[in-house]
Amino acid sequence: MHEEIIIAGFGGQGVLFAGQLLAYAGMNEGRHVTWIPSYGPEMRGGTANCTTIISDEEIGAPVVRRPSTAIVLNPPSMDKYAPLVKPHGLLIVDSSLIAQQSGRTDIREIAIPAKDIAAEAGLAKAANVVAIGALIAATGIVQFETVVELLTLKFGQRSQEILAANKRALRLGADYVLKLPA
Repeated sequence: MHEEIIIAGFGGQGVLFAGQLLAYAGMNEGRHVTWIPSYGPEMRGGTANCTTIISDEEIGAPVVRRPSTAIVLNPPSMDKYAPLVKPHGLLIVDSSLIAQQSGRTDIREIAIPAKDIAAEAGLAKAANVVAIGALIAATGIVQFETVVELLTLKFGQRSQEILAANKRALRLGADYVLKLPA
C-alpha cells in the first residue's frame, strides 16, 4: 500500500491537523509516513495544504505531484487539485462550500457536506475530521479506532466536549460514505 494524499483548503479549516492526524495514524500502525505542510503568510483565511504519504515500504521522496487522493475544502483548492488526482484515485469534496463537481470520469468523487455534518456533530470547525472519516470509510487507509485514539490524546485533556464532537464528526463522515451506493 502506498497512498499519496493532498488535503487543501483555507487557513483555519484544520487542513494541517487533518494531514498530521493521518500521518500519526499511519505511524502508529507501523507504516512509513511523511507529512509536509504548506500555507500562505496570512494563515487564517489564506490558503493551506499539506501532503501526507502513508506506505508499507520506505518513501523515496516526500514530493506529491499526482496524489492518489485529494481532500478539498474550498473552491480554489478544487480548481487546483481535482485535475491532479491520478486516474482511479479519490477526490473528497466538501459540498457545503463547493458547488461544482470535477467533471472527471476516471476518478471516484465523493461530495460530502462536511461543514454541515460537523455542525450537526456539535463543532462546525470539525469539517476536516468529517473528511478524514469519509476517507477512512472509502479507503481503509488507517483503522478508525487508531484515529479515535489520536483524537483522545489530542483533545482528551483539554475538553471532553471538543473530543466528543470530533469523535461524532469522524463517525458521521464515515457513516455518510458507507451509506452511499456502491
